[in-house]
Amino acid sequence: MTFYDIIKNLDWEQETRSIFSKTAADVQKALTKSGNIDGEDFKALVSPSAQLFLENMARASYKITRQRFGNVIHMYIPIYLSNFCENKCVYCGFNATNKIPRNVLDDKSIIEEIKVINQYPFKHILLVTGEAPAKAGVDYFINAIRLMKKNFSQISLEVQPLNTNEYKQLVSEGLHGVYIYQETYNEKAYPKYHLGGKKSNYHYRLETPERLGMAGVHKIGLGNLIGLEDWRTEAYYTFLHLSYMRKTFWRSKYSISFPRLRPFAGEGFQPNVETTEKDLTQLICAYRIADPDVELSLSTRERAFYRNKAMALGITSMSAGSKTGPGGYGGNNELEQFAVNDDRDPFMVADSIRKNGFEPVWKDWSLYMQMA
Repeated sequence: MTFYDIIKNLDWEQETRSIFSKTAADVQKALTKSGNIDGEDFKALVSPSAQLFLENMARASYKITRQRFGNVIHMYIPIYLSNFCENKCVYCGFNATNKIPRNVLDDKSIIEEIKVINQYPFKHILLVTGEAPAKAGVDYFINAIRLMKKNFSQISLEVQPLNTNEYKQLVSEGLHGVYIYQETYNEKAYPKYHLGGKKSNYHYRLETPERLGMAGVHKIGLGNLIGLEDWRTEAYYTFLHLSYMRKTFWRSKYSISFPRLRPFAGEGFQPNVETTEKDLTQLICAYRIADPDVELSLSTRERAFYRNKAMALGITSMSAGSKTGPGGYGGNNELEQFAVNDDRDPFMVADSIRKNGFEPVWKDWSLYMQMA
């Protein structure tokens, strides 16, 4: 049984109505449970009724996070290797039809980017590309990992979905984690956002986390693009996905991210559903209460003021100093995928973390030391 077998008989509109029908009593019931949250409980935690309990949820989320993760915030930085893409996603600056300059970094350019990043103590790096295997495929990723291993102890990917054997190859090279977002779990609505390219295949993308689990990837990142469809229903499906993955591939660790739509180059795409910072706070608390052990990551898509406040709610991982285009750390900002919201340098972010009573962690543990 795959995850699609679980959700294929669910009706999106019916699940949305179910979430909106949850009462204050349902929320209170969910909040009394400890580590045993089911799908109906999660619906209650993301429902409109839960807004009245947001302070209670925040306190519970804070307590759980401190118990499981202590007072640390793990820091990472993305490096964009290529903005070539074969997909036609209406919400993305890398859209194949978007008339922007394109580039894929060669070894020399990658090393130059690493030199700039090395002025900071980062040891966890996220390699990001558009989805164009002819320009940046498995061999390119292997080469990039080998270049990165000299400077970073944890290397993760956010690239096009691959097959199981390809992921196994990358794991053998030292790949630590992979982040793959379904964008929207609404199968009927999916085609209107993905007009062409391999990403238009809903099923292949949905099954990617399972291929990651079969390949033995250490950490698997899940999530949806916030702003396409109803955020509450998206969160419910994401929670179901997380629960399925935990039961089926229990050796892997898991992460949830909260990418909200941001402005990008080319023709603008406006979010279909407004999601406020208050809504995002509810999401963070709901996931933490539902899954005490999941990593919750907040990127520079969010403004500095909000990130400073949200780190106490349940966030365990934050990016800093992000540039969202290839060559961005060397000063090339015309190739960005989207505009960042928190443009503070990493030392400023780390200082803010300390001022909020937490400890920034630049390095967790070294995979390569274990492999030696």
